[in-house]
Amino acid sequence: MKKNFLIGIIVFFAAWWVVAAVHLLDAFFLPGPVEVLIELAQLLWNGSLNFDIYSTMVRIGIAFAIALIIGLPIGILIGASTKIYESVEFIIDFFRSLPATAIFPLFLLVFGIDDSSKIAVAAFGAALVIIFNTAHGVMNSKKSRIIAAKLMGAKKLQIFKSIVFWESLPQTFIGIRTSISLALIIIIVTEMFIGTYAGLGRRIIDFQYIYNIKGLFAVILLTGAIGYAINMLVAKIERKVVHWSGK
Repeated sequence: MKKNFLIGIIVFFAAWWVVAAVHLLDAFFLPGPVEVLIELAQLLWNGSLNFDIYSTMVRIGIAFAIALIIGLPIGILIGASTKIYESVEFIIDFFRSLPATAIFPLFLLVFGIDDSSKIAVAAFGAALVIIFNTAHGVMNSKKSRIIAAKLMGAKKLQIFKSIVFWESLPQTFIGIRTSISLALIIIIVTEMFIGTYAGLGRRIIDFQYIYNIKGLFAVILLTGAIGYAINMLVAKIERKVVHWSGK
């Protein structure tokens, strides 16, 4: 696992270095990886990105928490009833297919230009992903085990707690991992709009305006690293909770 991880990093930076070295693009607009990494190290060392990182992470955390609190129970409720799922399937799929950033102006009108609108639209997009995956996880629970439990006299709540909930977890975690990545993307994009005093998205736009290309790439690289780290953390939690999956 660790060797494969290192291979991926080496290939990524080697390809970047080659593209920059042969000047496929103007060197001003595509600095090499070494220059970008040095710039990122300086930005982190002098602390100029600390508040931006903090602001972005707080927004992501709040948005994801809201999405989780709303998405899990709704997904379980929808997945537990075929009739309910069929009734709301169009609504879920419609909004899930609609880019959340496309309706961000609507959230600006409702919540204003402060953090509330950014958190709300990120929570909205993330919650839909959790609802969809949780519902499918509940619906795809093994029917044979449910039937066997019913024959042994188990009640609905017992069946849910002992069978349905646990068998839905692999699919639910897929939704959780996807939703937190989506929340990161939405927060970064919305930070590029008006009303943002700090955040990695805001810093990307600021560097673009002043043509600090190395700083621009450095923040983009940092954002990708944060997203990867969050995904790995959730994956580690998943392996501990859903330890039987894949066996």
